[in-house]
Amino acid sequence: MRKYVVIVAGGKGLRMGGDLPKQFIPVGGKPVLMHTLNTFYTYDPEIEIILVLPSDHHTYWAELCRECELTIPHRIAPEGVTRFHSVRNGLSLIAEEEGLVAVHDGVRPFVSQEVIARCYKAAVQYEAVIPVTDIVETLRRMDASASIIVDRSRYKLVQTPQVFSVSLLKKCYDREFMDCFTDDASVVEAAGKTVHLVEGNRENIKITTPFDLKLAEILLNV
Repeated sequence: MRKYVVIVAGGKGLRMGGDLPKQFIPVGGKPVLMHTLNTFYTYDPEIEIILVLPSDHHTYWAELCRECELTIPHRIAPEGVTRFHSVRNGLSLIAEEEGLVAVHDGVRPFVSQEVIARCYKAAVQYEAVIPVTDIVETLRRMDASASIIVDRSRYKLVQTPQVFSVSLLKKCYDREFMDCFTDDASVVEAAGKTVHLVEGNRENIKITTPFDLKLAEILLNV
């Protein structure tokens, strides 16, 4: 079954405190985004990679690819107004209806090969799969006047890649945007489809802050 991955990289890096978008910040001598592409290419050199970037970043990305001698095949789609629209733009480059498509955050370079394989394998059976991890710290819910401890075993942290059958995801994205769409699973669930959970890996961090960058340098050398 043919595999695709739509890698969304539209971050502006505001929480990093600098002008360089977070997906282009170097870790271990290469931009974060290149590590992410390499992770999926290492998993399967035949996978079709679709990268979603803001239009005004396309030239800069091409320059980075030349400088770093990146030869991983990939196609580029333009960023949309929201993440929802960005994913839809990426899906528009997939002409086929058969196969499996993952949607992944461009700043999550440390998803393990085992988790990627687990998601694609489960998607063959369930059509809609997301990786999650347990919450290991105490969790409290805030209300107007106080905070209340909650049972953390009833909650999970959601990661990417989120993997779906191509036909299902394209059908689910053929609708108007809603504010409740925070990830691809929420779009699919709004269409009435149940999402299956699989185990993720804790190293699969989303690099969004200076602290995350420090952690990324450590993970890269483990």
